[in-house]
Amino acid sequence: EVRLVESGGGSVQPGGSLRLSCQASGFLFSAYAMNWVRQVPGKEPEWVSGITNGGGTTEYSDLVKGRFTISRDNAKNTLYLQLNGLKTEDTAMYFCAKGPDISTFRFWTHRGQGTQVTVSS
Repeated sequence: EVRLVESGGGSVQPGGSLRLSCQASGFLFSAYAMNWVRQVPGKEPEWVSGITNGGGTTEYSDLVKGRFTISRDNAKNTLYLQLNGLKTEDTAMYFCAKGPDISTFRFWTHRGQGTQVTVSS
């Protein structure tokens, strides 16, 4: 059974930083691209970032490019998202999401329960 457990969310002021983590289990983590997705109540999920299975290629939404950094540690089955320069519009529930293969971004087969990020002054 695929299991994705996010952590690291919280409340920060604009300009602040957070580091999100996602512990994966139940599948061969190193064989799949991974994504971060965010969602606010009443809206569709918004893709944020993706990373290929080996970590060699990353992509970002234009809304977060230059502020967020995705990474992974395949030895630890863990996905990360470093959030810097946070803005109020980044407030959302953040989910990690398993891609369908080694390199496809913006699509996913499973996602976790999420971790809340709130940015306010």
